[in-house]
Amino acid sequence: MSRKIFVSLFALVIAGMLLSCQAFAETKFKYGGSERMRHEYWGNWKDMDNCQLDTRNFFRFKTSLWGQMDVDKAFTLYAKLTNEFKSYTYFGGTTGSTPDKTNDKRSYRFDINEVVFDNLYANMKGFMGLPVDLRLGRQDFLGTYGEGFLIMDGTPQDGSRTFYFNAAKATWHMDDKRDLDFIYINDPRDEETLPVINRLMVPNATTNPNLDKAPQLLNTTDEEAAVLYFKDKSMKDKYLEAYYIYKTEAQEGGTGYQSQSGDLNTIGAFAKCNMAPFTIRKQAAVQFGDYGENDRVAYGGYGFLDRDFKDAKFSPRLSAGILYLSGDKKSSDRNEGWDPLFSRWPWMSELYVLTMAGETGILGYWTNMQIYRLELTLNTTKKTKLSLNCNYLRANAQVAPGYLPTIFSGTSKERGWLPQIRFDYKISDNITTCFLGEYLQPGDFYVDNDPATFLRTEVQIKF
Repeated sequence: MSRKIFVSLFALVIAGMLLSCQAFAETKFKYGGSERMRHEYWGNWKDMDNCQLDTRNFFRFKTSLWGQMDVDKAFTLYAKLTNEFKSYTYFGGTTGSTPDKTNDKRSYRFDINEVVFDNLYANMKGFMGLPVDLRLGRQDFLGTYGEGFLIMDGTPQDGSRTFYFNAAKATWHMDDKRDLDFIYINDPRDEETLPVINRLMVPNATTNPNLDKAPQLLNTTDEEAAVLYFKDKSMKDKYLEAYYIYKTEAQEGGTGYQSQSGDLNTIGAFAKCNMAPFTIRKQAAVQFGDYGENDRVAYGGYGFLDRDFKDAKFSPRLSAGILYLSGDKKSSDRNEGWDPLFSRWPWMSELYVLTMAGETGILGYWTNMQIYRLELTLNTTKKTKLSLNCNYLRANAQVAPGYLPTIFSGTSKERGWLPQIRFDYKISDNITTCFLGEYLQPGDFYVDNDPATFLRTEVQIKF
């Protein structure tokens, strides 16, 4: 879908919504915003070799402003603008390791850059009197489908700045307990649909320190998808989701595990069973299609058992589970590597989502993975929560040296141990803070076994 078609459809929906309204007097307006301030430290995150100087220490500031217009209770227009800029105090590998405009690293300065349309959509309930809701435009699917296992972030290359999808979604309410979503997604490699404020287009920003940085990449390649997603909450103490996802990934601009074009079909299901005080969460999916000239078949899924102790001090919750994502076997002509589709986000680890880039050539590309995970959550006070996690990581296939200087042993599948700690403090309904720490002790999957560290301190304000 080209930019013109997408914008035209959006305009038609808005016109239809407004023309069908009978009572503009009921129009209501809402607005608000948020400010997120983070300090992050990445230590030895890329290659597990202390000599490679890949440490980063920086601040990041994300500002969002949103507005919503509700018309006649059935129609909504929503828009959100977002900017995130960063200030690095240390960037390993640059001249003097203190980035500034004199060393071709202007993208690391304290710049207010790229104010983008984070969301811009029209929502229509009860389309033409039918049990169908429509939403067309730039929208988020955060926490909407299967705990984010396959659908979560439509713009993974910009980190947590945005998560949006350029999408058209129709939800058919089959009855009070069952819904069926039809979704079309079109996510380009960089912004092509809506204007960007304060962006200077340049042929090659890295070769000229007097020019601003090139546009922020959103994806590795142009991506397109069609989704059929069923949700069922009709069964007592059970919740079920089933889905079919067809996705295409272009070759132009691709790199690493997305260096070839691909067409991929994914079929799977998610189930959540409540057997208080226990809860079972499980998901499984199979993928088939092609990657370049090779056939592709992959498998992925997870299972977790949660136990709540609501009557005990601190109301602890204990969770244990296993994650499996198939890996590509180098001895086979077929590609068996799991494709995370739209799930290139730090759902298991903020540190390891970065480390995977050294293996796959793509940020956040979860694949070839076994994770054995134990979680403990404590509500230490009414306003504080402590989370302690321990992960043992393995690979399903050995990986030969590839995109970085030789970092893989090629003889072991043991990725290592990854403990995590997170502390949340809710100051008020509008102000929250948290601290996150992760420490990776690499296994023999890597040539070097120097530990990696991720630290984050965050304050978020909503207004």
